[in-house]
Amino acid sequence: MLTQIRNALAVHKTEVLLPYSKFKHSLAEMLQKNGFLTGVDTQQEEGKFKMLKLKLKYDGVGLPAINGLRRISKPGQRMYSRVGKIPRVMLGTGATIISTSRGLMTADQAKKEKLGGELICEVW
Repeated sequence: MLTQIRNALAVHKTEVLLPYSKFKHSLAEMLQKNGFLTGVDTQQEEGKFKMLKLKLKYDGVGLPAINGLRRISKPGQRMYSRVGKIPRVMLGTGATIISTSRGLMTADQAKKEKLGGELICEVW
């Protein structure tokens, strides 16, 4: 999902169409809530699979709101962090997405609720 967003931003597309999953949907909603995407929709045509439609955000000059994406935890090497050791992205201008026992959260939300978890990605 992150690679498809990164590739779409590189060629200045306005939207990305992905296969739907609950995890991708909640991750996209986190990105929208933090101002990196303008819209998240689900669509399903008859007899086809459910799709997730992401609307990418650009400023007035045409620069994307997302300057970089980096996956932290990978299937071959899962990365976990305690509350006090959650990394900050670009001195707080970006967002670290964490999968906690209460669902996906940003690093700031996880610190407020005193939860650690699996580090999913960094967005700046």
